[in-house]
Amino acid sequence: MASVSGRLRTQDRHREPGTLVKKGQVLNGYEVVTRPTNADAGKCLWAFARKGSEEFFIKEYLDPKRPRPDSMGSIADKKRRHAECRRFELRQRQVSTTLRSDHPKAGNLVLTRDFFVDGTRYYKVTERIAVADIHPQELDPARQLVLIRTLAESLSLLHEKGIVHGDLKPENVLLHQPEGSRLFIAKLIDFDDAYPAGDPPPPGVVAGNPLYGAPEWLQYVRSDPGVPPSGLTGAVDVFAFALVVHTYLIGSLPEYGPRHESPAAAVLAGDPLRWDHALDDDWHQILGAMTDVIPAARPDVSIATEAIGFLLGEDRDRFSPSRPAPAPRRSRVRINLTGRAAVRTRGRLRINLGSSPMPDERTR
Repeated sequence: MASVSGRLRTQDRHREPGTLVKKGQVLNGYEVVTRPTNADAGKCLWAFARKGSEEFFIKEYLDPKRPRPDSMGSIADKKRRHAECRRFELRQRQVSTTLRSDHPKAGNLVLTRDFFVDGTRYYKVTERIAVADIHPQELDPARQLVLIRTLAESLSLLHEKGIVHGDLKPENVLLHQPEGSRLFIAKLIDFDDAYPAGDPPPPGVVAGNPLYGAPEWLQYVRSDPGVPPSGLTGAVDVFAFALVVHTYLIGSLPEYGPRHESPAAAVLAGDPLRWDHALDDDWHQILGAMTDVIPAARPDVSIATEAIGFLLGEDRDRFSPSRPAPAPRRSRVRINLTGRAAVRTRGRLRINLGSSPMPDERTR
């Protein structure tokens, strides 16, 4: 597998400045076979490509662009742009070398196969994933659990390696059905904006989605002095993971009130998120812990997923978003915010959801 090497490969030929990738064009041996689009791509264009007998996804970055000797701008401006490009290349190289495809947990990460420059523009190539046309909320709980667990495993690997995805949302999770299987798995994509825990890009550069961003991320992008770079850790992904889980189960985000622009804004204001009525108190406790306003109080992904698995596994005949809210009953999940271990006791789960620092917070 090709990876981002220490010395970035470039093409000798140059296209006209400002021109964009086109269908039929060949870039570094990859023939673009579909019309490029900007759909859900931010500052990028993407298309499908072919090289030999293999099919790929290829992305063209609209920013940054490498300045050429004859590019417009002052010498100081070109130096600034070159420095920006070096930082961009370094981030790509860090993620590529840290997340390796041969890791046991990396099977559902859609990792970089190639990264190169053509003219002034950067390109990334990954494998093409066959995306299933499904709505997770319509699946039975057993198959919902497979989706959630495969996504959790990918996030756990990122956090184990000290990496924050930083832009977790349903659009960045491809739902794939392996050939011959009735199950669906989650393929995590788009590591362009990932960063080392505690070392994000500056507030004006760091990526994220307003609807899935964590409270500390929202404060950071607002340049709140109370949240330094060290405040953005894997807990950012845990907050988003809770919202993705709710979306998979119900088909939408929890309600957060018309006064607020996002779930994070509501949590910062002290207003609780309103989880769907089809989810009982056990779900409210787990998802509430994962979206705690205090990052260090959130459980890590694996502990939260064990609690979610317990509920989905026990509720296969009971859970249905179309059914009325369940009657109050004794909780089957005991939540303790002073520990981390999960212990099963006579049909109940005692889950310690918050306390010990996450792997990327131990040195803080």
